[in-house]
Amino acid sequence: MNEENFLPKVPAASALFLREQEVRRGIEFLFFAHGALWRTIDARLAEHDLGRAHYRTLYFVARKPGLSIAELLGYLGITKQSLGRVVKELEARDYLVTRAGNRDRRQKELRLTESGKSIEAHLFEAMRDAMSRAYSHAGQQAVTGFWQVSEALVPAWERPRMIALGQSK
Repeated sequence: MNEENFLPKVPAASALFLREQEVRRGIEFLFFAHGALWRTIDARLAEHDLGRAHYRTLYFVARKPGLSIAELLGYLGITKQSLGRVVKELEARDYLVTRAGNRDRRQKELRLTESGKSIEAHLFEAMRDAMSRAYSHAGQQAVTGFWQVSEALVPAWERPRMIALGQSK
């Protein structure tokens, strides 16, 4: 990301922010920002022969150790078959372990190994730096607004899962 302050190039939202053009602009910002954020770690992922699905799995398990397969499926929004492939690969590479759940032995709980914690931290570092730069440029009020808009995009029934991230079991 160019270190120059980009904010003057971003026009203020119109008072008619619900018009189609303004909504499209917001969607385009989301598309471009999402792509740019992922590109910050694509090279690091490639160095470790990992894909974005691998990182998303590592990220959520790091945020909530002991996460069940069912919970992770809910976070990722992918099929059980797709997740199964990713989990098997991460287990084979000693990044992830599964074990029977404490409350329900039929459920598998996921935890990162020391290697998994290390690789997740290495990958997260690049994303954290990109987000921190963007947050610094935008300022506290803009970050709060971004969080409010992002939260409003998440369906109400899904917000408790989002809030539960990072909280101990």
